[in-house]
Amino acid sequence: MDPAINFCCSCAAPVSLRVPPGDTQPRHVCGACGAIHYRNPRMVVGALPVWEDRILLCRRAIEPRHGCWTLPAGFMENQETVAEAALRETREEACARIALDGMYTMISVPHISQVHVIFRARLLDLDFAAGDETQEVALFEEAAIPWDSIAFRTVALTLRHFFADRARGNFGLHVESVVLPKSVPK
Repeated sequence: MDPAINFCCSCAAPVSLRVPPGDTQPRHVCGACGAIHYRNPRMVVGALPVWEDRILLCRRAIEPRHGCWTLPAGFMENQETVAEAALRETREEACARIALDGMYTMISVPHISQVHVIFRARLLDLDFAAGDETQEVALFEEAAIPWDSIAFRTVALTLRHFFADRARGNFGLHVESVVLPKSVPK
């Protein structure tokens, strides 16, 4: 998934893939300065913004899943908290102001080395618009959610949890994984 690491970012010498002493995983290790270059899962953080009984969704203007609907979310930046990332992504993708109500879903996606964290949130006003990576933004009642055009499984899971929790009147934290089925031998 990630491009190969060929050279050390500390000294520019070639690196090799090997298990360093005291570790259990292959890492890119510099033979010159000894730097170990770790690759860890990336955090995708966003919000599930609610206004009355409707959910704010964004239609993607970029790949992957161009033209499909999603919650405002994206990669967390260095030096920001998960809450700050959710607020920033919502501003960037939906030009919307929100108040966070707490972490809602944390879904591991190991086959692409990602963890998706979505917060429940309240829209503070109806002043929202499509950001640079968004074709359009709209509020949807549950019955109008475009299920066949939801961009990502993690978003569909989050929406299903939300509607089920709302019907029960009790919101909790949902932690799970999206795992690809193992291929069946022929």
